[in-house]
Parts: sequence; C-alpha cells; structure tokens
Amino acid sequence: MDFEVGSILDGKVTGITKFGAFVQLPGGASGLVHISEIANAFVNDVNDFLTMGQSVQVKVISVNEAGKINLSIKQLQQPGFKAAPRQAQASVSRPMTARPEPRPSAEPYAGELHGPSADASFEDKLRHFMQESDSKMSGNKLYADRRSNNRRRK
Repeated sequence: MDFEVGSILDGKVTGITKFGAFVQLPGGASGLVHISEIANAFVNDVNDFLTMGQSVQVKVISVNEAGKINLSIKQLQQPGFKAAPRQAQASVSRPMTARPEPRPSAEPYAGELHGPSADASFEDKLRHFMQESDSKMSGNKLYADRRSNNRRRK
C-alpha cells in the first residue's frame, strides 16, 4: 500500500524505543514516530506519552526511497495544545496550596530586582537585560582581577 505524505491514518503502537515509537499501519506497513513528533511538549521518555498496543492517529510526514515511513502525532494536535504525560493525566488532583500575593512594583526597571513586567515592550525588556548583563559582567571581571592580583603578590 502506498502512503501519501499528509494522509492521516489510524495505527497501533507496536514498539517503543528511546528515540520514538513504531506504529503498525493499515496494510501491514510500519512507520516511526520520532520522539520530537510525539507531542508539542518536551518528551524526555516516550513511555510517558505512549504505551504498547495503544491506538493512535498519525500523519504521514515523509516516505523515503527505501520505503521507510516517518509519522507524526504532534502535527495532528491543535496549535498551542500541549499534551500532558500519561502519569500527569491519570493523577489525582491535589489541593492547591496558597501562594503569597506578588508585591506590586512602582515602575518597571526602576531599581527593581525582579525583572521585566509582563506589559513591557520588547525593547524595554532587552534594555533591562543588557544593563543587568553588563552589571554582572563587570562584577565578575572585578572579582577575577582581585583574585589574580592576590595570587601575584604571594
């Protein structure tokens, strides 16, 4: 059976490796869902998202000359949707603990140590980052100079 790039198929997970999962497709063919094509979220372990024998819907993203079929589950998910690992989906909800209210800041970047506010423009955030970076770099340079001067005196 020939598989067209972009076609959506139902399959069954037949093998899980550290780099992805093998899916049995209709017609007896098998394809690979690479670990980067499993979910929109970071996938450290394929077993967190898929199980052996699980039915999945996949999209054919490429078929090479040797007949190897590359598949994707991620491309069928809604943009911005991040699938949670199986353990997180099946876990019992825990009561939320109270968090302290954040302190309101007077003016963005006016001597504050907490970083840029969410409504600041990109240029303001970049300027703040550069100032903070320059300050840290000069502090590190002074520290390194003092250490090297102390070693020379001994």
